[in-house]
Amino acid sequence: SDALVSSVGLTLVGPYDILAGKHKKAKSTDLDFNLHWRFFYDPPEFQTILVGDSKTQYHMGYFSLPICVYFFINRDVPDELPVWVGANEAKKGCVISQVGDNVFAAVKLFLSKKLKEVTDKKKNAILKDIDEKLTRTAKELGYSLEQKTMKMKQRDKKVVTKAFHGAGLVVPVDKNDVGYRELPETNANLKKICKAIVDAPTDDERLKAFAPIQEMLTFVQFANDECDYGMGYELGMDLFCYGSHYFHKTVGQLLPLAYALLKRNRFAEIIESHLANRREEKVDQLAP
Repeated sequence: SDALVSSVGLTLVGPYDILAGKHKKAKSTDLDFNLHWRFFYDPPEFQTILVGDSKTQYHMGYFSLPICVYFFINRDVPDELPVWVGANEAKKGCVISQVGDNVFAAVKLFLSKKLKEVTDKKKNAILKDIDEKLTRTAKELGYSLEQKTMKMKQRDKKVVTKAFHGAGLVVPVDKNDVGYRELPETNANLKKICKAIVDAPTDDERLKAFAPIQEMLTFVQFANDECDYGMGYELGMDLFCYGSHYFHKTVGQLLPLAYALLKRNRFAEIIESHLANRREEKVDQLAP
């Protein structure tokens, strides 16, 4: 797990912790692996596999379909293979950037940026050597080093809305366009509504500011009745990404139901765990 720490500044975590047997040495018996390296803005679709700068909480991970600086793995469905690797800086917000469809591509992109920043000749030589070895190994194993592969482009075509995190949401939509309907507010307007709620000076003012959200919840109920499950999924994800605890109760109503309706039950389980214990620090469940 420390193979890239001294040279590149990245630590392999998540599933690599399990491969390294760290879970066997854990002192606590009350571990929730749904929350292991789950940063504040990580949606259920993400699984962190690399962490970097702890000041910005940079991390990378797999983004899945039913994904410090850290790498995310992103997948839209829990039982399917991840569709790409994403990166997020949790201290800066919820935005997730695509950095390739595998770990090799993600680390190579990270290396290329680091090579432009490093001025020390010795460090530069070390990074170039790692870059060459990584490139050679990836080619031998048949992994693409493109930042945007054909598979990723095909997934982008299925995205029904970008959502606040920018990674996009995918839901099944049939030939009659049943499966998703748009929210009545643009992302910009929804953010203004959220800001008004969070910044309200009193509870009474906050309750009044919640009125547009309450109206959208009614629209979501109609949408769910007519099998447009993507609407509640989008609203729930946007409110989660806004990050305020004022929305946790609403998110807890929207997202578990949306995932259940979409038959993504594992993601429902993850979001429930995360909302119950959403934290900005100490996300390593196996820390001593």
